Amino acid sequence: MATITFLRHAPLAKENQKCYNGHIDLNIDISLIDFEQIKTIQKQKYDLIYSSDLKRCTQTLDLLNFSYKKDKRLREIKFKDEFEGKSFDEISNMPSYDEKYLASFESWHEFIAQESIKEYKQRVNSFLNELPKNSDILVCSHGGTIKLIHSILTNTKYEQSRYSISYLETINFKI
Repeated sequence: MATITFLRHAPLAKENQKCYNGHIDLNIDISLIDFEQIKTIQKQKYDLIYSSDLKRCTQTLDLLNFSYKKDKRLREIKFKDEFEGKSFDEISNMPSYDEKYLASFESWHEFIAQESIKEYKQRVNSFLNELPKNSDILVCSHGGTIKLIHSILTNTKYEQSRYSISYLETINFKI
């Protein structure tokens, strides 16, 4: 049996938090890091460590002094270019915005995302299906991707999941 620990990357600068940061490549903000959390994570031992290829994840693992393999399949969902890095308030003030998009998860997703939920799930599932069995694995990724993985592993609908994970928080699964 394998144990997979999912780790959300370290905090971003305050102005980048609560934004649609999909494939935008942002740095972590060292001044916002809880170094007690870092020490706790560093005490864990893993056979393999994987990371999204975006800086916020690789910088987190570099801070932990962990060796890892990058995998772009662990990225956050791809938002449309005009929405990448924007907050909801900024998006709601754009000419293309209409409140009708908030009527359902599907309509909001279609408005904001370049990548469909189906494509996103296929990308993340292809990573999960290749993980070796009987290993302790750490995966550093993004809030939305960890939420998607949680929905896949618990067999719940992504769009109905209220699961969220804080910066530097971990969640474990036995598979």
